[in-house]
Amino acid sequence: MDGNGRWAEERGQIRLEGHRVGSDSVRAVTEAARELGVEALTLYAFSSQNWSRPADEVAGLIALLYDYLERDRPTLLDNKIRIQGIGELDRFPDFVQARLRALEAETDVPDAKMVLTLALSYGGREELTAVARRIAREVRDGTLDPESVDEAAIEARTFTAKLPPVDLVIRTSGELRLSNFLLWQVAYAEIVVTRLMWPDFRKAAFHDAILEFRRRERRFGKTGRQLLEEG
Repeated sequence: MDGNGRWAEERGQIRLEGHRVGSDSVRAVTEAARELGVEALTLYAFSSQNWSRPADEVAGLIALLYDYLERDRPTLLDNKIRIQGIGELDRFPDFVQARLRALEAETDVPDAKMVLTLALSYGGREELTAVARRIAREVRDGTLDPESVDEAAIEARTFTAKLPPVDLVIRTSGELRLSNFLLWQVAYAEIVVTRLMWPDFRKAAFHDAILEFRRRERRFGKTGRQLLEEG
């Protein structure tokens, strides 16, 4: 969700105002995804590297996160959206962790229609490091045979193990990099880049990205002819 700070600066406002308006985009895109029947939506809300930003901006982001968890609770419940957080969540203040855990429990209903994942204090390299450490511990403890470590074993230990594969990555503000996001999971994802900054990315822009995705031919290493022959 890139471009909040620059969006505000271009308008002569403080960076936090861009993040505040960006939280409205979160609601709009979440609702649009639910309406389209998207199974899982993951939002890169706060990276592991964001902790290095100015202290007042970090404090403001934490306050906005808490406010979002309070404000959008009815939207999540009314639309049967299950929310979860991934990342180094223990780096956040206790009151934020408590609010997130409470909302996770409240929205974890059997008839949930979509999973909304907030990547918080998250980094793809950090996640893969955590997976490697877990595998190393299990091998050391004798509960895992090193010869059985394959792609499935790694996948099962990622933060997103219970989510479907990532089909589409939407990159706002025209940036042409992954920024340490879901590095394992996006191996075969399609990437759509828009020059819109996140505060301006709403339902219409999300629909455009989905339409662009649907025009792509997803070959997964095969040829176009093979896909046609397979029907």
